[in-house]
Amino acid sequence: MNVFLTGATGFIGSGVLSALVAAGHSVTALVRDGDRAAAVRRDAVTPFVGDLRDGEAVRRLAAEADAVITTASPGDATSAAVESAFADAVLAGLRPGATFVRTGGVWVHGSGADLTEDSPVVAPGLVAWREALDTRVLNASGIRSLLVEPGVVYGHGKGLPGVVMSARTAGEPAALVLLGSGAQHWTTIHVDDLAELYVAVLEHGRPGARYLGVSGQNPTIREIGEAAALRRGLDGRVTPEDASDTLARLGAFGEALLLDQQATGERARTELPWKPTRPSLLDVIAAGAYDPS
Repeated sequence: MNVFLTGATGFIGSGVLSALVAAGHSVTALVRDGDRAAAVRRDAVTPFVGDLRDGEAVRRLAAEADAVITTASPGDATSAAVESAFADAVLAGLRPGATFVRTGGVWVHGSGADLTEDSPVVAPGLVAWREALDTRVLNASGIRSLLVEPGVVYGHGKGLPGVVMSARTAGEPAALVLLGSGAQHWTTIHVDDLAELYVAVLEHGRPGARYLGVSGQNPTIREIGEAAALRRGLDGRVTPEDASDTLARLGAFGEALLLDQQATGERARTELPWKPTRPSLLDVIAAGAYDPS
Protein backbone atom coordinates (compact mmCIF):
# COMPACT_ATOMS: atom_id res chain seq x y z
CA MET A 1 0.00 0.00 0.00
CA ASN A 2 0.91 3.65 -0.33
CA VAL A 3 0.66 4.94 3.25
CA PHE A 4 0.49 8.58 4.32
CA LEU A 5 2.17 8.68 7.75
CA THR A 6 2.45 11.48 10.31
CA GLY A 7 4.95 11.56 13.16
CA ALA A 8 7.59 9.69 11.16
CA THR A 9 10.47 11.22 13.16
CA GLY A 10 8.77 10.78 16.55
CA PHE A 11 9.23 8.04 19.12
CA ILE A 12 6.30 5.89 17.93
CA GLY A 13 6.14 7.06 14.33
CA SER A 14 9.79 6.38 13.51
CA GLY A 15 9.25 2.76 14.53
CA VAL A 16 6.07 2.57 12.47
CA LEU A 17 7.93 3.96 9.46
CA SER A 18 10.60 1.26 9.68
CA ALA A 19 7.99 -1.47 10.18
CA LEU A 20 5.96 -0.30 7.18
CA VAL A 21 9.02 -0.30 4.91
CA ALA A 22 10.07 -3.73 6.21
CA ALA A 23 6.60 -5.03 5.35
CA GLY A 24 6.90 -3.78 1.77
CA HIS A 25 4.74 -0.66 1.90
CA SER A 26 5.62 2.70 0.36
CA VAL A 27 5.29 5.72 2.64
CA THR A 28 4.69 9.43 2.21
CA ALA A 29 5.94 10.94 5.48
CA LEU A 30 4.70 14.35 6.61
CA VAL A 31 7.62 16.14 8.31
CA ARG A 32 8.07 19.68 9.56
CA ASP A 33 11.35 20.72 7.95
CA GLY A 34 14.17 19.81 5.64
CA ASP A 35 16.33 18.23 8.32
CA ARG A 36 13.55 15.82 9.22
CA ALA A 37 12.94 15.15 5.54
CA ALA A 38 16.58 14.13 5.15
CA ALA A 39 16.30 11.88 8.21
CA VAL A 40 13.41 9.83 6.81
CA ARG A 41 14.32 9.75 3.11
CA ARG A 42 15.15 6.24 1.90
CA ASP A 43 13.90 3.67 -0.59
CA ALA A 44 10.09 3.51 -0.48
CA VAL A 45 9.84 6.69 1.65
CA THR A 46 8.96 10.08 0.21
CA PRO A 47 9.09 12.98 2.68
CA PHE A 48 6.65 15.87 2.38
CA VAL A 49 7.54 19.03 4.27
CA GLY A 50 4.39 20.47 5.77
CA ASP A 51 2.26 20.76 8.88
CA LEU A 52 -0.62 18.87 10.48
CA ARG A 53 -2.56 22.15 10.45
CA ASP A 54 -2.39 22.56 6.66
CA GLY A 55 -5.80 21.11 5.88
CA GLU A 56 -5.53 21.37 2.10
CA ALA A 57 -2.16 19.57 2.00
CA VAL A 58 -3.46 16.87 4.36
CA ARG A 59 -6.59 16.39 2.25
CA ARG A 60 -4.51 16.04 -0.93
CA LEU A 61 -2.00 13.61 0.62
CA ALA A 62 -4.87 11.50 1.97
CA ALA A 63 -6.50 11.45 -1.48
CA GLU A 64 -3.29 10.11 -3.01
CA ALA A 65 -2.89 7.34 -0.41
CA ASP A 66 -4.33 3.90 0.11
CA ALA A 67 -4.14 4.42 3.85
CA VAL A 68 -3.40 7.09 6.45
CA ILE A 69 -1.70 6.34 9.78
CA THR A 70 -1.42 9.20 12.23
CA THR A 71 0.98 9.05 15.17
CA ALA A 72 1.64 12.81 15.50
CA SER A 73 0.03 15.25 17.92
CA PRO A 74 1.09 18.63 19.31
CA GLY A 75 0.94 17.13 22.80
CA ASP A 76 -0.30 20.37 24.33
CA ALA A 77 -3.48 22.38 24.83
CA THR A 78 -4.00 22.56 21.07
CA SER A 79 -4.08 18.79 20.59
CA ALA A 80 -7.87 18.42 20.52
CA ALA A 81 -8.37 21.13 17.90
CA VAL A 82 -5.40 20.12 15.74
CA GLU A 83 -6.18 16.40 15.75
CA SER A 84 -9.86 17.06 15.03
CA ALA A 85 -9.07 19.34 12.10
CA PHE A 86 -6.53 16.83 10.79
CA ALA A 87 -9.13 14.04 10.93
CA ASP A 88 -11.62 16.25 9.08
CA ALA A 89 -9.11 16.82 6.29
CA VAL A 90 -8.24 13.12 6.07
CA LEU A 91 -11.89 12.08 5.95
CA ALA A 92 -12.55 14.67 3.25
CA GLY A 93 -9.65 13.38 1.16
CA LEU A 94 -9.72 9.60 1.47
CA ARG A 95 -11.30 7.79 -1.43
CA PRO A 96 -14.02 5.19 -0.74
CA GLY A 97 -12.61 2.00 0.72
CA ALA A 98 -9.32 3.53 1.84
CA THR A 99 -8.02 3.04 5.38
CA PHE A 100 -7.57 5.46 8.29
CA VAL A 101 -5.63 4.18 11.34
CA ARG A 102 -5.89 6.70 14.15
CA THR A 103 -3.80 6.69 17.34
CA GLY A 104 -5.72 7.00 20.60
CA GLY A 105 -4.58 5.79 24.01
CA VAL A 106 -5.49 3.38 26.78
CA TRP A 107 -5.80 6.22 29.31
CA VAL A 108 -9.32 6.98 28.05
CA HIS A 109 -10.52 3.80 29.77
CA GLY A 110 -9.52 5.00 33.24
CA SER A 111 -8.42 2.63 36.00
CA GLY A 112 -9.20 -1.05 35.79
CA ALA A 113 -7.74 -4.46 36.59
CA ASP A 114 -8.86 -6.09 33.31
CA LEU A 115 -9.19 -3.39 30.68
CA THR A 116 -10.30 -4.27 27.17
CA GLU A 117 -11.30 -2.33 24.09
CA ASP A 118 -14.90 -2.55 25.33
CA SER A 119 -14.19 -1.09 28.78
CA PRO A 120 -16.17 2.07 29.56
CA VAL A 121 -14.59 5.40 28.74
CA VAL A 122 -13.83 7.27 31.98
CA ALA A 123 -10.98 9.42 30.76
CA PRO A 124 -8.95 11.77 32.97
CA GLY A 125 -9.11 15.42 32.01
CA LEU A 126 -5.91 15.35 29.99
CA VAL A 127 -7.44 13.08 27.33
CA ALA A 128 -11.18 13.51 27.88
CA TRP A 129 -11.51 15.09 24.43
CA ARG A 130 -10.31 11.98 22.62
CA GLU A 131 -13.39 9.79 22.78
CA ALA A 132 -15.64 12.01 20.67
CA LEU A 133 -12.99 12.17 17.94
CA ASP A 134 -12.16 8.46 18.16
CA THR A 135 -15.84 7.58 17.79
CA ARG A 136 -16.34 9.97 14.90
CA VAL A 137 -13.43 8.46 12.99
CA LEU A 138 -14.49 4.87 13.69
CA ASN A 139 -18.04 5.63 12.53
CA ALA A 140 -17.00 7.42 9.34
CA SER A 141 -18.85 6.00 6.35
CA GLY A 142 -17.29 4.80 3.14
CA ILE A 143 -13.82 4.09 4.53
CA ARG A 144 -12.12 1.47 6.68
CA SER A 145 -11.37 3.12 10.05
CA LEU A 146 -9.39 1.61 12.91
CA LEU A 147 -8.05 2.80 16.26
CA VAL A 148 -4.84 1.78 18.04
CA GLU A 149 -4.83 2.59 21.77
CA PRO A 150 -1.24 2.27 23.04
CA GLY A 151 -0.40 1.73 26.67
CA VAL A 152 2.73 3.23 28.21
CA VAL A 153 5.30 3.01 25.43
CA TYR A 154 8.95 2.31 26.28
CA GLY A 155 12.16 1.26 24.59
CA HIS A 156 15.58 2.59 23.56
CA GLY A 157 15.73 4.75 26.69
CA LYS A 158 12.75 6.86 25.64
CA GLY A 159 9.14 7.35 26.64
CA LEU A 160 7.21 7.85 29.86
CA PRO A 161 9.30 5.53 32.08
CA GLY A 162 11.79 8.37 32.40
CA VAL A 163 9.19 10.30 34.40
CA VAL A 164 9.46 7.73 37.19
CA MET A 165 13.17 8.50 37.44
CA SER A 166 12.93 12.27 37.32
CA ALA A 167 12.72 13.06 41.05
CA ARG A 168 14.81 11.93 44.01
CA THR A 169 14.97 12.87 47.64
CA ALA A 170 17.66 15.15 49.02
CA GLY A 171 19.99 14.05 51.77
CA GLU A 172 21.23 10.59 52.60
CA PRO A 173 20.26 7.94 51.91
CA ALA A 174 18.71 9.27 48.73
CA ALA A 175 15.72 7.53 47.11
CA LEU A 176 13.66 7.84 43.97
CA VAL A 177 10.30 9.54 44.48
CA LEU A 178 7.40 7.47 43.17
CA LEU A 179 4.30 8.77 41.42
CA GLY A 180 1.74 8.51 44.19
CA SER A 181 1.90 5.43 46.38
CA GLY A 182 3.50 3.34 43.65
CA ALA A 183 0.82 0.66 43.96
CA GLN A 184 -0.76 1.57 40.62
CA HIS A 185 0.01 -0.51 37.53
CA TRP A 186 1.02 0.70 34.10
CA THR A 187 0.00 -1.39 31.11
CA THR A 188 3.02 -1.29 28.82
CA ILE A 189 4.28 -1.93 25.29
CA HIS A 190 7.74 -1.86 23.71
CA VAL A 191 7.85 0.67 20.88
CA ASP A 192 9.08 -1.93 18.38
CA ASP A 193 6.23 -4.32 19.21
CA LEU A 194 3.82 -1.40 18.91
CA ALA A 195 5.19 -0.50 15.47
CA GLU A 196 4.56 -4.03 14.26
CA LEU A 197 1.03 -3.84 15.67
CA TYR A 198 0.27 -0.82 13.49
CA VAL A 199 1.29 -2.83 10.42
CA ALA A 200 -0.86 -5.78 11.51
CA VAL A 201 -3.82 -3.46 12.08
CA LEU A 202 -3.28 -1.83 8.69
CA GLU A 203 -3.13 -5.15 6.86
CA HIS A 204 -5.56 -7.30 8.82
CA GLY A 205 -7.59 -5.14 11.22
CA ARG A 206 -11.36 -5.43 11.34
CA PRO A 207 -13.07 -2.26 10.05
CA GLY A 208 -14.34 -0.09 12.88
CA ALA A 209 -12.30 -1.94 15.53
CA ARG A 210 -10.26 -0.67 18.45
CA TYR A 211 -7.05 -2.47 19.37
CA LEU A 212 -5.26 -1.95 22.67
CA GLY A 213 -1.53 -1.64 22.04
CA VAL A 214 -0.28 -3.46 25.14
CA SER A 215 1.98 -6.43 25.79
CA GLY A 216 0.21 -7.92 28.80
CA GLN A 217 3.06 -6.80 31.10
CA ASN A 218 1.61 -4.55 33.83
CA PRO A 219 4.30 -3.59 36.37
CA THR A 220 3.57 -1.33 39.31
CA ILE A 221 5.18 2.05 39.62
CA ARG A 222 6.97 0.75 42.72
CA GLU A 223 8.47 -2.13 40.70
CA ILE A 224 9.56 0.30 37.98
CA GLY A 225 11.01 2.70 40.55
CA GLU A 226 12.89 -0.02 42.43
CA ALA A 227 14.42 -1.32 39.20
CA ALA A 228 15.52 2.20 38.30
CA ALA A 229 16.85 2.88 41.80
CA LEU A 230 19.05 -0.20 41.58
CA ARG A 231 20.57 1.07 38.34
CA ARG A 232 21.14 4.51 39.83
CA GLY A 233 23.14 3.26 42.79
CA LEU A 234 20.35 3.80 45.32
CA ASP A 235 20.10 0.13 46.34
CA GLY A 236 16.52 0.03 45.11
CA ARG A 237 15.35 2.69 47.56
CA VAL A 238 12.08 4.42 46.68
CA THR A 239 9.70 6.59 48.60
CA PRO A 240 5.98 7.10 47.97
CA GLU A 241 4.47 10.50 47.32
CA ASP A 242 1.02 11.72 48.33
CA ALA A 243 -1.21 11.76 45.27
CA SER A 244 -1.94 15.42 45.96
CA ASP A 245 1.77 16.18 45.75
CA THR A 246 2.05 14.29 42.46
CA LEU A 247 -0.84 16.33 41.09
CA ALA A 248 0.72 19.55 42.34
CA ARG A 249 4.01 18.60 40.70
CA LEU A 250 2.65 17.33 37.38
CA GLY A 251 -0.90 18.65 37.06
CA ALA A 252 -3.27 16.93 34.63
CA PHE A 253 -0.38 14.80 33.39
CA GLY A 254 0.03 13.49 36.93
CA GLU A 255 -3.66 12.53 37.06
CA ALA A 256 -3.13 10.27 34.05
CA LEU A 257 0.07 8.78 35.48
CA LEU A 258 -1.78 7.87 38.68
CA LEU A 259 -4.26 5.65 36.82
CA ASP A 260 -4.11 1.98 37.87
CA GLN A 261 -4.37 0.03 34.61
CA GLN A 262 -3.92 -3.61 33.71
CA ALA A 263 -4.67 -5.18 30.33
CA THR A 264 -3.71 -8.25 28.32
CA GLY A 265 -4.24 -6.97 24.77
CA GLU A 266 -5.85 -10.30 23.87
CA ARG A 267 -7.89 -8.94 20.97
CA ALA A 268 -4.84 -7.96 18.94
CA ARG A 269 -3.15 -11.30 19.52
CA THR A 270 -6.23 -13.35 18.61
CA GLU A 271 -7.53 -11.31 15.66
CA LEU A 272 -4.22 -10.28 14.09
CA PRO A 273 -0.95 -12.02 13.12
CA TRP A 274 0.86 -10.20 15.91
CA LYS A 275 2.60 -11.17 19.11
CA PRO A 276 4.78 -8.95 21.33
CA THR A 277 8.26 -10.41 21.71
CA ARG A 278 10.50 -7.64 23.09
CA PRO A 279 11.85 -7.56 26.66
CA SER A 280 9.59 -6.22 29.39
CA LEU A 281 10.01 -2.71 30.76
CA LEU A 282 11.55 -4.08 33.96
CA ASP A 283 14.05 -6.14 31.95
CA VAL A 284 14.94 -3.15 29.79
CA ILE A 285 15.54 -0.98 32.84
CA ALA A 286 17.65 -3.71 34.47
CA ALA A 287 19.74 -3.93 31.29
CA GLY A 288 20.62 -0.23 31.60
CA ALA A 289 18.57 1.33 28.79
CA TYR A 290 17.33 4.10 31.09
CA ASP A 291 20.59 4.79 32.89
CA PRO A 292 21.55 8.49 33.06
CA SER A 293 23.60 9.55 30.07
